Amino acid sequence: MVIGIIGAMSEELEILLKEMSLEKKDIKAKMEFNYGTLWGKKVVAVVCGIGKVNAAVCAQILASEYKVDKVINVGIAGGIGENIRPGDLVIADSLVQHDMDATAFGDKRGQIPRLDTFDFKSDTKLVELAYNCSKESNEHKSFVGRIATGDEFVASVDKIRFLNKEFNAIACEMEGGSIAHVCYLNSIPFVVIRSISDNANTGAHMDFDKFKDIAVKNSTNILKNMLKLI
Repeated sequence: MVIGIIGAMSEELEILLKEMSLEKKDIKAKMEFNYGTLWGKKVVAVVCGIGKVNAAVCAQILASEYKVDKVINVGIAGGIGENIRPGDLVIADSLVQHDMDATAFGDKRGQIPRLDTFDFKSDTKLVELAYNCSKESNEHKSFVGRIATGDEFVASVDKIRFLNKEFNAIACEMEGGSIAHVCYLNSIPFVVIRSISDNANTGAHMDFDKFKDIAVKNSTNILKNMLKLI
């Protein structure tokens, strides 16, 4: 079994690589794919870059060239739910692409035309595993719900409330939905895990340097615990 790990921050990958027994490193589509053994499991770890296209290209390379059996995506998101605070974790049980708008043709906003699903559902076993592993720390709260993805940095309170009302989303970011889309097309189980950096809905935010350390610590601990149990 080979597990693909997609990170949003290079700092997250640096910690993993120090723990990893690296067998090879490939440059594909200007991304660095690190193949080896991590905490007893074969993995390919890669930073995908920002945005849906980068994330989708990365996920498809993992599927086509490394034949990964599962994908775990960790990164940052903005909180939408009023009870979600900076430093908390959101584990996606489903993802939608909020910037897909074909309503002129009668589709619901977020629906990709002629695709047989509206949202992309995470693997239930991976969601349960991620949630249980996240609960091992009492330094943050963990939530399971829908994440909305789009090629837009959302800072507007009105837009945040729209995403919550329209999609019942509890967090928003710029990569997870496209990774989920690619995994769906390739029938690869996946889970998307996000550390919350801010919440425009409540005005809560955290200094980035402080947040970065927390996000890296949380994602590393969760990944380590998950890989031991997968």
